Amino acid sequence: MKITVARWGNSVAVRLPKGVSEELGLQAGKQLDLTVERGEIRLRCSTGKSSKQLLAEMVAEAKRLGPDFEPETVDWGPDRGSEIITDDDPA
Repeated sequence: MKITVARWGNSVAVRLPKGVSEELGLQAGKQLDLTVERGEIRLRCSTGKSSKQLLAEMVAEAKRLGPDFEPETVDWGPDRGSEIITDDDPA
């Protein structure tokens, strides 16, 4: 399917045909994820989840899998500088 790039203010835009928007359940205001990979534009339906929600899901999945699936702890040596965090640190 070919579509045409049009001017929209200082930007350019493309219109998605009605059939495509209906098939994907797209409506005005719906957010899409846009990436450029090897000279190609890719649009994906956004999950609609915030980073906080995604992190919560990942933590829940890690807990569900249990300690047998925890990654090995790596010893990076002694602390140096600002990465030292104490329990009484207000930040």
